[in-house]
Amino acid sequence: MATAIDNPFFARIWPVIATHETEAVRALRRENLAGLSGRVLEVGAGIGTNFPHYPESVEEVLAVEPERRLVAQARAAAEVVPVRVVVKDETAEGLSGERPFDAVVCSLVLCSVHEPDTVLRCLFSLLRPGGELRYLEHVANAGARGSFQRFVDATLWPRLFGNCHTHRDTERSIIEAGFEVDTSRRELTLPPWAPFPVSELTLGRARRP
Repeated sequence: MATAIDNPFFARIWPVIATHETEAVRALRRENLAGLSGRVLEVGAGIGTNFPHYPESVEEVLAVEPERRLVAQARAAAEVVPVRVVVKDETAEGLSGERPFDAVVCSLVLCSVHEPDTVLRCLFSLLRPGGELRYLEHVANAGARGSFQRFVDATLWPRLFGNCHTHRDTERSIIEAGFEVDTSRRELTLPPWAPFPVSELTLGRARRP
């Protein structure tokens, strides 16, 4: 199982993108983490954008980030937040011997993994029964916006943005992996006329039965 990702261009641009997120996206990140407790696994931590938003009720965050160029920044971010955060430079699939987690957090990451169904089954196995999957992800649209998403996914977008695929039906994959979705809603983070295929996100909570 691969434990590293090599995306040098994405590793250069993502810190810029992440530090200039709209307030709408930041608010959704905060909401995605609200009320968490116990031991949490964060998948694809990037530069640690989520770390300041974890509530003090969280005992520990194990954050995995397979792009080695981002790991140093994530570790630096982990050092200045009140919640204990341990950053590992690997994928979630590479974890072994871990006791079950109380929650798994995915923020703008399931769009970019090579095998989302495999990753979600892995995350299901890493959760304790009753544990939560918290997700904030790009969402496949219908109509003209959906056609635009399919076009960019088939051309340069994944190559430029770390394998990001904007038209994945991630919520269906979550259900097919065995999770039960408790809440889910879609939010526009840019005006409807904005020509960006990732302006709409889905925010949800699912459980391992």
